[in-house]
Amino acid sequence: MSAIALYRRSLGNFLDTMRIVKRRFATRPARYPEIAWPIWALAWALLTAAAFLSLDSAAGRMRGEWTPGFVHFTDFFTDFGLGGWYLIPAALCLVAANLTDWRRLSRQTRLLVYNWTCFAFLVLCAVGLSGLAVNLLKYGIGRARPLYFNDFGVLSLHPLAMDARFAGFPSGHATTMGAVFGVLLLLFPKRWHIALAVTACIASTRVFVGAHYPSDTVAGFGLGLAFAIVTGLVFARLGFIFRRPSSTRPAPKRTFRLLRSSGSKAKTSLARRSREQPSADRP
Repeated sequence: MSAIALYRRSLGNFLDTMRIVKRRFATRPARYPEIAWPIWALAWALLTAAAFLSLDSAAGRMRGEWTPGFVHFTDFFTDFGLGGWYLIPAALCLVAANLTDWRRLSRQTRLLVYNWTCFAFLVLCAVGLSGLAVNLLKYGIGRARPLYFNDFGVLSLHPLAMDARFAGFPSGHATTMGAVFGVLLLLFPKRWHIALAVTACIASTRVFVGAHYPSDTVAGFGLGLAFAIVTGLVFARLGFIFRRPSSTRPAPKRTFRLLRSSGSKAKTSLARRSREQPSADRP
C-alpha cells in the first residue's frame, strides 16, 4: 500500500472518530452522577495535611538512613510510576487503530479492536492529562524535595523556579499511580483493593528513594484518581467503554472485553453490541 493511501485511510479514520464524538456530545445531554466532589476534595486536602504534619519531617530526617538493599528494592519499583510505561503503549495502540482498515475486519474482531482503542484512549487521557496538570502544579508551587531537607527544611517554596530541586509537590509518579488506580477502579470495581494496594505501594516508593515527602505522594495520588474518574464520566457520556451512569459511577458495558470471546458468549456479546451502538459508530 502506498504512503498516500495509508495517509488517506488514517485521515479518514480520524475524521470519522471526530464526527462520532461531535455528534454524541451534541445529542447526549450532560447527565452525570451526583458525586460529592467537595466532600472528596476536603477529605483529600485533610489527608494531605495530616501526612504533612505527622510524617513529612520524619521522612526528611530519615532520608539516607534506609538500608542500601531496601533503597535498591524501592528504586526498582519506583520506575513503574513513570508515565511512559502507560502513555507510550496507549499511543502506539491508537496509531495502529488509526491505520487499520476497519471495513475489512469481522464483526468480532472489529469489536475487540474497538475495545482496545477505547481502553488506550482512556489511559492516554487519564494519565496524560493528570501528568500535564501535576507538572504545572509542581513547578508553580516549587516545593523543595527531601534531598534538600537539611538545606531548606520541610516547607520551602520557590514558585516558578523551574528547577527540579523545587518540584516536589505534588509527586508526578504518585499522580500517575492514582490515574492508573482510577482506571482499574472503573473497569474492575470488584478488584479495587488489589489495585489500590499495588498502586499505593508504588507511589510510596517515592518517599523511600528520597524524591518526595509523604504529603507529596498523597496529593499526587488523589489528583490522578480525580482525573481518571472525570475521564470515565466523559467516556460514559460518549458511550465509550461505559454505560451512561445511573448511580455514583460509570459501569463498563457488558460488551467491553479485551480478550476474544468464543462460542455462544461471543454471539451474545455481538448481539448486545449491535443494540448498544450503531454499526456505523466505529472509532
